[in-house]
Amino acid sequence: MSATPASGSGDSPTSSFLTHRRCISLSAMNVVLPDNSKLELPDGATGLDAARAIGPKLAEQAVLIRSNGNVQDLRLPLRDGEQIQILTTRDKNDPDALYVLRHSTAHLLAEAVRRLYPGVKVAIGPPIENGFYYDFDFPDPIREEDLEKIEAELNRELKEGREWTRREISRDEAKVLFEQEGEPYKVELVDTAEGDISLYTQGDFTDLCRGPHLQNSKPIKAVKLTSLAGAYWRGDSSKPQLTRIYGTAFYSQEDLDAYLARLEEARTRDHRRIGAEQDLFHFDEVSPGSPFWHPKGMVIWNVLEDLRRRENSKRGYTEVKTPIIFEKRLWETSGHWEKFRDNMFFIQQEPGDEHLFGLKPMNCPGHCLVYDSRGRSYRELPVRLAEAGTLHRNEPSGTLHGLLRVRHVTQDDGHIFCTHDQIQDEVFRCLDHAFYLYGLLDLTMHVELSLRPDNKLGSDAEWDVSEGALRSALRSRSVEFVEMPGEGAFYGPKIDIHMEDSLGRRWQLGTVQLDFMMPQRFGLAYQTADNEQKTPAMIHRALFGSMERFIGILIEHYAGAYPFWLAPVQIRVLPVGEAHAEGAHAIAARLAERGFRVEVGEATETVGKRIRSAELEKIPFVVVYGDRESEASLAVRERGGGQFEESLEDFAARLATLVS
Repeated sequence: MSATPASGSGDSPTSSFLTHRRCISLSAMNVVLPDNSKLELPDGATGLDAARAIGPKLAEQAVLIRSNGNVQDLRLPLRDGEQIQILTTRDKNDPDALYVLRHSTAHLLAEAVRRLYPGVKVAIGPPIENGFYYDFDFPDPIREEDLEKIEAELNRELKEGREWTRREISRDEAKVLFEQEGEPYKVELVDTAEGDISLYTQGDFTDLCRGPHLQNSKPIKAVKLTSLAGAYWRGDSSKPQLTRIYGTAFYSQEDLDAYLARLEEARTRDHRRIGAEQDLFHFDEVSPGSPFWHPKGMVIWNVLEDLRRRENSKRGYTEVKTPIIFEKRLWETSGHWEKFRDNMFFIQQEPGDEHLFGLKPMNCPGHCLVYDSRGRSYRELPVRLAEAGTLHRNEPSGTLHGLLRVRHVTQDDGHIFCTHDQIQDEVFRCLDHAFYLYGLLDLTMHVELSLRPDNKLGSDAEWDVSEGALRSALRSRSVEFVEMPGEGAFYGPKIDIHMEDSLGRRWQLGTVQLDFMMPQRFGLAYQTADNEQKTPAMIHRALFGSMERFIGILIEHYAGAYPFWLAPVQIRVLPVGEAHAEGAHAIAARLAERGFRVEVGEATETVGKRIRSAELEKIPFVVVYGDRESEASLAVRERGGGQFEESLEDFAARLATLVS
């Protein structure tokens, strides 16, 4: 929201400030408000001072300052010329406003736990997407049932009311403070902290924290502690395992109730549960993070793979296949050894062997070698290579999550080697390809332009060119997008395409990345019309991304009720009794001959139970075959409850329209 009257303040910024200004002897700086008006303040004024200068109501409701895309505590001083936006309790759906609310609630959780469990040690408690957590070292284990008691204590704190105060102290003072309180995790954080040390206090709890925090606890209207989990201190399995308490908080009870309803719906759509119910895949600890695909799961996989190959072929890609294991020197050349090796698996053939091999986490270096396997002319460009390559990424065990976060990854990669003049057209083609595929699946898309990260390869001048090329391509196609500083790949900027599922959750799917670095590092070249050697540009393109993750997202998006063309079983034929089995199998065979995926549900239970079973399995069509049915008249039940009678020929024609 804005700090102007249009955003909810009942006072005029100018008139309110003039009144405020009479109480101030000197004014030494200006800040810029969202409407580009300037607010004059004394040197050293804080965000809260700015809110008071506009009006008392705004100051009372203020929760956070947003400045140049960053969040800042209301208590911190502002800088001359700084652009600010004052967020208030009215911005209840703003991610930053929720961030500060949940951060403060995490501190209330720590206070409650310390009151209830003497001797507990506190670690860290940040806000996260959709909530917060805090890590504790309990003297004795706690259970899920204990969350109710902790939540009651937290609500008692809210009823009493809390205010947050901030102070900065020296590193030595902070260390002495937490040593006296017997908080070893805080002492370690002080030892490794960078910059100034700040503390926040509410009630009888003081925490090491950079902020930001609320002024007081009044805006926290609804809290729910949701679960327990184990977490190693600082994510290191060699360090103590702590107890992590997850929770969430909102500015209204209605928002919490709506969130919990969405959470329950998400549980019913969990791809791991549906995957087991529909016999699609399973996981085994003999290979953590690596799915075992079952026949029905492979149907979904192969339908998407056929779609990938068919559309790639239409768009001029040629299929290649590259090795899974490469020598270390390849990863040094590509930059992965420097930037990505902590996420790779390595193999040494024999103890003491100087040759170290790495399982590939990405296909791009192999495709560079394919391009470089012979001389190239400008007449060949663009060269478009595609591979659904098997990759391995050493994801931490605590981050693995069904199909959504795996170590064994199959990525639908495409790499385009082109002249700089061809970049925009090739980016257009990639975007058109992506939007076509997502349109087939009826997915709502959002686009981000991810810009240079801190660990980038190459110069700022080179990044200026590559970022400008992608920005220009998006604008030329009138694609709405949001820029994301620091989120690019280490070798180049990227266009990231996110989908919004049926629960309103966003997932990253496709990416289109422009890379000038890797072609240079591999010495790639093509011969120009003037017989000169030039380095091509390289575009990395993945549209499904990880096939495993993409299928997991689709399972949850559709809640297991897939479009007809994607369903593992499209039709189930149910003979009413044993006497009808032969006719049912004949109908199934006729449909299978036409390319449909059909099975017969044998008459081992009543028809009603078998119909119910098919409904639970979310099979698109069920054909009941009894005394009255024949090829001329089939009794068909459609997923969702619709029923009709139709000849076999007409039914097959209907189905054909669903796969075209």
